[in-house]
Amino acid sequence: MPCLVRTNCKGTIKWLGQVNAPEVNIRSKSLPNALATFEGITGEAHSGNTRKSCVRVTMLHPKGTEIRNTRQLSVLSAEENEEIAALLKLEKLNPSWLGASIVIAGIPDFTHIPPGSRLQTSAGTTLTVDLENAPCNWPAKEIEAEHPGRGKGFKNAANGRRGLTAWVERPGPLSVGDSVTLFIPSQRVWEPNSEIMSGSGF
Repeated sequence: MPCLVRTNCKGTIKWLGQVNAPEVNIRSKSLPNALATFEGITGEAHSGNTRKSCVRVTMLHPKGTEIRNTRQLSVLSAEENEEIAALLKLEKLNPSWLGASIVIAGIPDFTHIPPGSRLQTSAGTTLTVDLENAPCNWPAKEIEAEHPGRGKGFKNAANGRRGLTAWVERPGPLSVGDSVTLFIPSQRVWEPNSEIMSGSGF
């Protein structure tokens, strides 16, 4: 039995971006196309085969430890961005403010795609899903700068809608308008007993 199953879910790349100076702000620059290498998108500040561990993984590694970079890309859903915008009473949510690498339309419940899933373009460029990307305050600051009073609601509005982190499994081109097919793991959902889960933070 195959470990991955091709689904009927197809999406379309609606936006591509590149974060240049994360030490200044999270904003990404819009791109018509990009090259995805084994390190991520060429020229992207979050690219690289390894990265320094951040606060998201301090239960595993002291902050600043060099680890494998499975957060090369921030992949968002166009539909979920519209939901966030509506909750913030904004006409539109610019992906640039969110530090997005890729925005995809057409795949439902995008943020909850299982880890290990693949997103493959018609050109064969393949991304592997790492984890759900939890909302943080960096995008809130950018929204607040553009629309005073609206940024403070971002974390709540984006909860469960913030998209995914991903890494490049197969290099290749990425372009706005590319078709994307979703492949998901065939294994059943993990079902630990309550004793294993107790004290785990879940």
